[in-house]
Amino acid sequence: MEKDLSNYRRSYDKGQLLIENVPENPIELFRDWFLEVDKHFPQDETNAMTISTIGLDGYPKSRVVLLKKYTHKGFIFYTNYASEKGKAISANPNVCLSFFWHGAERQIIIKGMVEKVADNLSDSYFESRPRGSQLGAIASKQSEVIDSRDHLDSNLKRLEEQYKDKSIARPKTWGGYIVKPVEIEFWQGRPNRLHDRLRYQLQEDSNWKIDRLSP
Repeated sequence: MEKDLSNYRRSYDKGQLLIENVPENPIELFRDWFLEVDKHFPQDETNAMTISTIGLDGYPKSRVVLLKKYTHKGFIFYTNYASEKGKAISANPNVCLSFFWHGAERQIIIKGMVEKVADNLSDSYFESRPRGSQLGAIASKQSEVIDSRDHLDSNLKRLEEQYKDKSIARPKTWGGYIVKPVEIEFWQGRPNRLHDRLRYQLQEDSNWKIDRLSP
């Protein structure tokens, strides 16, 4: 089976990205873009981002996770530390995040290093999750092979009975990571494939160097 996609194309004309109009700190530009997309393009799941890691088998692997917080220090998400993703991060903390907001014709690519957030932050976020999501974090040993869907459903049912009328503590194998950026690239679609690309690179003095890249 094959399908020719060579005629799949569209024109990008919803914005521009000029170096003279951007802030010195890329986190400020990220914030501005995030808020604009969240307001004007509700069809996009604004905090959905792709994280790419280098697996233990040497291959890169990408998957979508949800950004739960961003600060001047970096970008925070939560997952199972014992998952394939978590094991890859333990072996190689260099990762790449990417956001693609098709409604706004914008993309952000973030290179950085990962580290775990403090336990109290993971505890606080876990407590804020819906009860079903809390139990799901315990019911699923993420990335492990299972026999069937029934395995998950029976685990969840057992845990619902076990924790009936009880509080649920955060599993020690589940918690938050923060990606501390060393490079952030902003991409704005433009006509004729002459897109705007601005790259911020962190310098030794903690300032950011901004370059325009050819599309």
